[in-house]
Amino acid sequence: MSKFKIVVTDSPFPSLDPAKEALARLDPEVVQAKSPSAEDILAVARDADGILVTYAKLPGELLRECKKLKVIGRFGLGVDNIDIPAAKELGIVVTYVPDYCLHEVSDHAMALLLSIARKIPLANKSVHGGEWRMPVVVPLRRFNTLTLGLIGFGGIPRNLAPKAQAFGFKVIASDPYLPNEMFDAAGVESVTLDELYARSDLISVHAPLTPQTRGLVNDDAFAKMKPGVMIVNTARGPLIDEAALVRALDAGKVAAAGLDVVTTEPLPKDSPLIGRDNVVLTPHTGFYSVEALLELETKCATDVARVLSGEKPVYPVKM
Repeated sequence: MSKFKIVVTDSPFPSLDPAKEALARLDPEVVQAKSPSAEDILAVARDADGILVTYAKLPGELLRECKKLKVIGRFGLGVDNIDIPAAKELGIVVTYVPDYCLHEVSDHAMALLLSIARKIPLANKSVHGGEWRMPVVVPLRRFNTLTLGLIGFGGIPRNLAPKAQAFGFKVIASDPYLPNEMFDAAGVESVTLDELYARSDLISVHAPLTPQTRGLVNDDAFAKMKPGVMIVNTARGPLIDEAALVRALDAGKVAAAGLDVVTTEPLPKDSPLIGRDNVVLTPHTGFYSVEALLELETKCATDVARVLSGEKPVYPVKM
């Protein structure tokens, strides 16, 4: 009989073999829940030593039912689906992988910024519709006349900054938790959030989702922005108040948006964001590459194995 039982609540991976390989030194029993519902998770996790989770919700009441649980590994770089205070109270270690898709998400953000700034989707639609007219994209601005504002300056925006600078954008960023030396090293100007709103021609959102940042980009924020601002979100959907974004798009305050994340995923079919020529939508694919998924599975499962072996994890969540 295996010494450890590890439950996978949900998985976006084509195969769990890389995770199982990283766990192999434990010779564990690995069980996958039928669905990410609380009922199906508890059906297999009440006696689990470890949980590997992607998008499933792990509230405190569920964690309290898992009497043997020692560690939760999050397949991702955010932990807003896990009740961290409850995990701390119960002595459960939570790990994540904060550096697995820095290249992919920053590339995706850059692709969305370029797409909306050059109106590529609109031009593509026009040509496929039988037109060949330059005025359909008028006006366009030269990139080296534009300022890109980054909300947050963690690993992803720090990877995005040099990519944007290579295209000529002036990059500014707002992150009250980082020292000035980090901004100086990147050639990025540190500004307050209000200053970022006032100066940016394009804005890319990279803040973590917390109770304090939920709805951060709201009606008040849009009111402080330049007319015709463009905005991209590859972080978490609820960082932007979508009703406020729709109002800003309707009023012309926001010229274009590129969203890889939305408040409700999948995006409802009746969402007012759908069908707009100036809104580019991708289905939360910014994190993905073959290499990123392999790295994510391996690092997450390795940390779970470390904890269950009595070792310190490489990527613990601060609690």
